[in-house]
Amino acid sequence: MSDVTRERVRDELLRMEEDCIHSGKAHFNASARWAVWNYVFGIPSVILSTAAGAAFFKDYPVVAGSMALCVAVLTSLMTFLKPGEKSADHKSSGDQYLALRNNSRVFREVELDNTPDAETVLTALKGFTTRRDELNQASPSFSDGDFKKARDGIDAGEAKHAVDKAHQA
Repeated sequence: MSDVTRERVRDELLRMEEDCIHSGKAHFNASARWAVWNYVFGIPSVILSTAAGAAFFKDYPVVAGSMALCVAVLTSLMTFLKPGEKSADHKSSGDQYLALRNNSRVFREVELDNTPDAETVLTALKGFTTRRDELNQASPSFSDGDFKKARDGIDAGEAKHAVDKAHQA
């Protein structure tokens, strides 16, 4: 395998790792955001439904009715938006992107230079690329805000391992 081909594969793996870091972190940001919405809708719903029941038994029908209406709105929002499900979906996508990044990095750092034949290297690269494409298609969309927060965190060094920071110094 030529050095030029090996360098091109290494560059492509670095691009993939960068894509995976950004996508994974953006999905984790989206997961955290949806988890907050799950609590924002869920906790008041539980409290208000309990309070509405107590108000009904204490003969405060208007108060009980108002609380029950709020519970109905919150429950409808939970059912329609499904924030808990969206949070879990984004976390799963984030985990998968980071797994792909880790696999790609290990291949680049450990296996690439120890794999003599081009066919094996190119087959591995194609496998990583196919996996990334499948993840891109199957993953839920995240917001621009989730991506910008991810990019800013990555630029601040949040995604670097200590060993990588030490090698840069």
